Amino acid sequence: MTVAVSPDGLPALVLNADYRPLSYYPLSLWSWQDAIKAVFLDRVNIVAEYEHAVSSPTFSMKLPSVVSLKAYVKPSRHPAFTRFNVFLRDRFQCQYCGTPEDLTFDHVIPRHRGGATTWENVVAACSPCNLRKGGMMPAHAKMWPLQKPYQPTVHDLHNNGRLFPPNHLHESWMDYLYWDVELEP
Repeated sequence: MTVAVSPDGLPALVLNADYRPLSYYPLSLWSWQDAIKAVFLDRVNIVAEYEHAVSSPTFSMKLPSVVSLKAYVKPSRHPAFTRFNVFLRDRFQCQYCGTPEDLTFDHVIPRHRGGATTWENVVAACSPCNLRKGGMMPAHAKMWPLQKPYQPTVHDLHNNGRLFPPNHLHESWMDYLYWDVELEP
């Protein structure tokens, strides 16, 4: 049920049963309608609420701003190999020059040289660097990735996702996001 929602739509932050977000990037959010439906189906606990309420002729309820699942969802150990996840692993920057602009992906060992389309051989690259490297080996092109490509864990992607917070974070969500920040004295 994770959907793109605007802050004006009063979305609910969705936490696993251990009170950690299901995902950081994209942040696990449900529309207020999906959150209320989950409450009535007894699938979530309401952790925090907005001041805004919805009403029917016989019932009124504040909209949930944070919900936690009643049943723990075991996160996958290895994320799907997708373009987005490659970009997230590489922190949305070209692995040759560091720019975040015009990203695509590059096979470090070109496919025509036996390079596979795998986590261990694909990196984020800007179009100019990708064109410059072309089908050459890194040593021939004198272009090496800033970090060696690797298969990330979900934890790796969550950590990287924390570096790119959404434009809107409701104050009621802050206690459940960014667990590793230093507490103020």
